[in-house]
Amino acid sequence: MHDIEAAAELLGGVGVAKREIEDAVTGLLTAFGEDVDRQGLEETPSRVARMYDELLAGYRVDPYELINEALFDVEYSDMVIVKNIEFYSLCEHHLIPFLGRAHVAYIPSKKIIGLSKIPRVVDLFSRRLQVQERMTRQIADFLEAVLNPMGVAVVVEGWHLCATMRGVKKANAIMVTSALCGTFHKNSKTRQEFLDHISRPGPEFSI
Repeated sequence: MHDIEAAAELLGGVGVAKREIEDAVTGLLTAFGEDVDRQGLEETPSRVARMYDELLAGYRVDPYELINEALFDVEYSDMVIVKNIEFYSLCEHHLIPFLGRAHVAYIPSKKIIGLSKIPRVVDLFSRRLQVQERMTRQIADFLEAVLNPMGVAVVVEGWHLCATMRGVKKANAIMVTSALCGTFHKNSKTRQEFLDHISRPGPEFSI
């Protein structure tokens, strides 16, 4: 089971209102001029309800529970970076996906966080109706609150289907957002070190 879904169950999350979503999807299909009883669409309302239950699981998770006490006292004060964290989210303006990569860094002040928790935090905030700017800031603000570090930096690169499939129709446009806290905001050398690290191609691993 996915980590976020497991955490939602732990917290007693009840999920989305599936019956209401099924009724709404049935209404949409009818408005599109479709026959909701034809073979290919018979189960579509139910499938869509289950899909949204998964894609919006971030609403049901307490991020502090997700951390699950994975904070450790360590005498380490150099930069920690987790880059190329893939994410998938839904644009709140059109309910169309946007997806991409997040790069997260922090400089500890006596506490570090378990490695797997940073991608889970990204996952948590992305699995909501979102705009990329807010999601970037939420990730940074939460890590700053939990770790009380010397600094946090988050850069998100997103490909938005609402700009690819409709409207401006620019398939290669990538949106880049950043949130810089503490020393990343104040110290240009620290900020540049982070940017240099995330721009450098990483190793390719195979198992």
